[in-house]
Amino acid sequence: MTDTTKLDLTGLKCPLPALKTRKALKSVKPGDRLEVHCTDPLSVIDIPHLIQETGDSVEITAQAGHRIVFLIEKASAASPAVAALQQSNRDS
Repeated sequence: MTDTTKLDLTGLKCPLPALKTRKALKSVKPGDRLEVHCTDPLSVIDIPHLIQETGDSVEITAQAGHRIVFLIEKASAASPAVAALQQSNRDS
């Protein structure tokens, strides 16, 4: 069974939504989901970029008024390419 954890980041400004999403993803089990609610317009750039780095996937992105919702599925394991990118980012 897939669990979904909700994370309400409404009212927070860049870079906090991406940073808090990264931190929350660490406690999500592979195959489970994280539902992130944001109001920062830059989150539509920052969170997908974060997900590209982590190797997870954005299942649904919805926008209603000022609220932006991301449904992120935690990857089962990082691919070798993603692992290399993550290591490169750490070394920078």
